[in-house]
Amino acid sequence: MEPSGPPHQGLTLVLAYLPLYELLSMNQACKSFRDAITNDVLICLDIIVERRLSLCLTDESLIKIASKANGRLQNLALLNCVRITNAGLMRVVNENPHISKLYVPHCTSLTPEGVIRAVTTLTKGSSCLTSVKINGIYNLNQQHLQALESSLPKSQDRKPRFYHKYDNSSFRSLDEDTRPIAVEMCPKCQEVRLVFDCARKSCGDRCRGCLHCIPRYEGCGKCITDTDDELGKTICMDYLCLDCWFSFLKCNHCNRPFCPRHADGESKLMSGSSGFVCQHCQHGSFKYM
Repeated sequence: MEPSGPPHQGLTLVLAYLPLYELLSMNQACKSFRDAITNDVLICLDIIVERRLSLCLTDESLIKIASKANGRLQNLALLNCVRITNAGLMRVVNENPHISKLYVPHCTSLTPEGVIRAVTTLTKGSSCLTSVKINGIYNLNQQHLQALESSLPKSQDRKPRFYHKYDNSSFRSLDEDTRPIAVEMCPKCQEVRLVFDCARKSCGDRCRGCLHCIPRYEGCGKCITDTDDELGKTICMDYLCLDCWFSFLKCNHCNRPFCPRHADGESKLMSGSSGFVCQHCQHGSFKYM
């Protein structure tokens, strides 16, 4: 039986801190929860779609969720939402002209032209849009980048961006990047990509470039040089410098550490201070004598 009466007043304080996935789950739990979520417009002013929900979010679902903001949506972050199309994005943008942050990294069904239309729409008149994240969208070129730069405010505050601290699937990581546009022209290959600074203090701008031009260690963001004779590998076959390799907890079977970017999934398999068994070993991917 569903609980009767209004929900506890403390629930309204909690709702503002819950991710979208939890809010949608609570919406189906009982009538009192559903009424509390439906009547609270403030929790719908920021739509942030991250793991677990990103791969199943469709245009129809996004439009339905965004409609609860009643045209007052402020931040729209669709991280790795591969099923969102230009039409779905434009529908939300047209109905919410006050969006200040538009994050659509790795939304591979979007096109550069579709994103430019959305940005142009949002920057007409008194512009509220201040930041766009579009890395991972196919076929971006210099003309697309220039079109976006002409619509957004200029910023001279370029803090270093380190590979090991940047997470495309985390809103917090993206939001800490103060650039109006995440991508830029790589100084090495002249392609529009994410450009990273080197964590080696001795490198400076000499080792600044995209991952295609300058491979980097997963754990510390330093560039991988030809003089690095010994490399450590993670479970997902990324490279670590030996200092990072020795410092990370390792699988009890294959003696490889989990990748810092995939730590959430692997850490669930840990068993106390004695270590853990990675998913590959649990599923018999590695054979041992």
